[in-house]
Amino acid sequence: MASRQELSDFLESIERRAFKQAVYATRDDDSALDVVQDAMFKLAEKYADKPVAELPLLFQRILQNVIHDHFRRLKVRNLWTTLLSALQPGEDGDGDPLDSMEIEGDSRTGESAAQLVERDQILRAIDAEIQKLPPRQREAFVMRYWQEMDVAETAIAMGCSEGSVKTHCSRATHTLAAALKAKGITL
Repeated sequence: MASRQELSDFLESIERRAFKQAVYATRDDDSALDVVQDAMFKLAEKYADKPVAELPLLFQRILQNVIHDHFRRLKVRNLWTTLLSALQPGEDGDGDPLDSMEIEGDSRTGESAAQLVERDQILRAIDAEIQKLPPRQREAFVMRYWQEMDVAETAIAMGCSEGSVKTHCSRATHTLAAALKAKGITL
């Protein structure tokens, strides 16, 4: 059974990775922030009594379900927005206060400005190529190589077989390698 502090430490340790995973899925920082926050609330609300060892898999499954729910809601909202747009000719112009929120980066000391720029360019290229992957490949790739989950854990979190996870990861890595090689990036 996880204590309140253990749950808090767990959520703090996965916050950035979960956000990046949600950004890859939703392709929108604001939506990703909402998705991660909803997933964390659901974990804390419904599964706080589970052992600490079970929290990573539970959180990944909850996060994937919240992402799927986000797209379902978005589909319905877009349908109604499209249908009702003919009735209301103007835009509402509401601003989102989260637009100005900035994520703090890692501090990199001892590197020259050229090295920092080159690293940032490579990371942006990798990030852009990961975002181009099909959703299931991206999901498997992020869980296996970013979240460092094993094949069995990833299969449970994705709700598919271990063979499917291996196939998605293989296709994702081959696609990424080819795309990065085409851009002249070798890792």
